[in-house]
Amino acid sequence: MTTILIVDDDASIVRALRLLLTSEGLDCLGVESPEAAIEAVRRQPFQAALVDLNYRDDTTSGKGGLALIGALRETAEDMPVIAMTGWGTIGVAVEAMQRGAVDFIEKPWDNRRLLNVIRAQIKLSASAEREKRLQAENVLLRGQDDDVGIIFCSSAMDELLAMARRVAQSEIPVLVTGENGTGKSLLAGYIHRHSPRAEGPFIGVNMGALSETTFESELFGHTRGAFTDAKADRVGRVELAEGGTLFFDEIANLPLAQQAKILRLLEERSYEKLGSSHPRKANVRFISATNAELGTLVAERSFRQDLLYRLNGVTLRMPALRERPEDIPLLADRFLTRARKHYQSPASTFSASARRTMAAYAWPGNIRELQHVVERSVLLSQDDAITERDLQLDGAGGSGRTGPELDDLSLDEMETWFIRRTLARHEGNANAAAKALGISRSALYRRLGKQDPA
Repeated sequence: MTTILIVDDDASIVRALRLLLTSEGLDCLGVESPEAAIEAVRRQPFQAALVDLNYRDDTTSGKGGLALIGALRETAEDMPVIAMTGWGTIGVAVEAMQRGAVDFIEKPWDNRRLLNVIRAQIKLSASAEREKRLQAENVLLRGQDDDVGIIFCSSAMDELLAMARRVAQSEIPVLVTGENGTGKSLLAGYIHRHSPRAEGPFIGVNMGALSETTFESELFGHTRGAFTDAKADRVGRVELAEGGTLFFDEIANLPLAQQAKILRLLEERSYEKLGSSHPRKANVRFISATNAELGTLVAERSFRQDLLYRLNGVTLRMPALRERPEDIPLLADRFLTRARKHYQSPASTFSASARRTMAAYAWPGNIRELQHVVERSVLLSQDDAITERDLQLDGAGGSGRTGPELDDLSLDEMETWFIRRTLARHEGNANAAAKALGISRSALYRRLGKQDPA
């Protein structure tokens, strides 16, 4: 079976790549047009495709290659696609990732990097069948990723995690945004676990908790005698993350004085221990998270624009809980199960009124607030079912709001919000929700922009 598909309209490039790959024991097939590439993947399977972005009709914009990536993803959705171009820009790289590419390589390429990327994708491709089998075995638990605690059934999270899995295969920096309590750190962990660095460490750093005096020591480490109390060498977070992922949480809280040091780390991928003049290489993947609007902070000159450019190679936004109401029953049931075991409570379910109350509540504190409310309810409940009274949501934040600020929504947004709220009230039962709304199930899915699974 041919392993690698090479697509480039320059025959000399195809020959050079075939020579490189075959010398490493990799079989490959070279074609010189997008049409030939599509025909090839229809005839036989490939473990990866190396695709040029520019062709004879358009040699600079990358549109031909971007369209080919989308077509390849539709034809062979499990085949990793690696984009190549001699006209590389961050914008083209990001769009290639959004179309489904797993990595981006500029011409002239570095042989070692190219081979490392391809080997990583072959390894992931080889495990794809095993992952499919495991997913089939857990079909009844769809939406639960227990290894990182992400629980969902909503299309919003389905689309986000699909993008996260694609982004995970590259080394491009990721910026995770979203409100407090939405689970940004869980998404960062999810990206790490689905990346080629999954066997390496995942090291998180709360940037807002580092004081100015301990910043360099905590992040880069120090040598014995570097300062008065440095009685022994210290390993910093960057060194701890070697071969894995370094997660900068609350990156917006980083003072300007320290932002320059992070910028150098990102740009040069090197650092120095405090008290040492010998630079060290940082073999880590960078993921950052914030609940702040970094663009506004840049305008206010409290956050460096060049640092923002380095952090947000790809930006992923965690939706607020009110934007994924279908997930509220799943999350609430999971928190209930955990809390019941911990507190030895008789509570094992929620009453119908309690579920309606949770579906209608705005959850300004998002998943974190939901977890706290459920845990408190388990402590308060004396019966098998947690009631609306046990939830105590009337004064539990949100100022009694029952949804987003309706005055700020367009008509389409208001309709979508109301449909999702009705779905949540009927615990995700599309037939019951459609009946309550007076529309067909197909119409319900159509208005949500989703395909009716039936």
